Amino acid sequence: MRSQASADRLRRTLGRADLRAVAESRRAVRELLRHRCDPERSAVAELLTSELVTNALVHTDRDAVLTADVGPFGLRVEVRDFTAREPRPRPQTGNDTTNGRGLVLVESLADAWGVRRHGVGKSVWFALGPETETGKDADAA
Repeated sequence: MRSQASADRLRRTLGRADLRAVAESRRAVRELLRHRCDPERSAVAELLTSELVTNALVHTDRDAVLTADVGPFGLRVEVRDFTAREPRPRPQTGNDTTNGRGLVLVESLADAWGVRRHGVGKSVWFALGPETETGKDADAA
């Protein structure tokens, strides 16, 4: 996994079918968000990142690229792969399989998500808006 990072941006090239990249991507997002949000919000970002990375590596036979940007707008994570097939959330069917639920998690936990087509392939992304102060400021008023 090749990487490039700045204070507010992360970019990683993920090797084809290299599932070690899932844990490495989670750690990279955790590090990017350190001191920027609470641990619970960081855990959600890590989970959603791992879902997108896993999908790109399991359902394609090429490399993928992970980018994450954080700023006053919040966090945006994008995983680009080079396969045209568009992902779709699979509703729960009652069986106990854990396969196919990644995008359902993304859909339910992200503030926004989507798919952007490229000339070759696509990017699947999610966004978490900026944290809002709840509790402290509300109680002080």
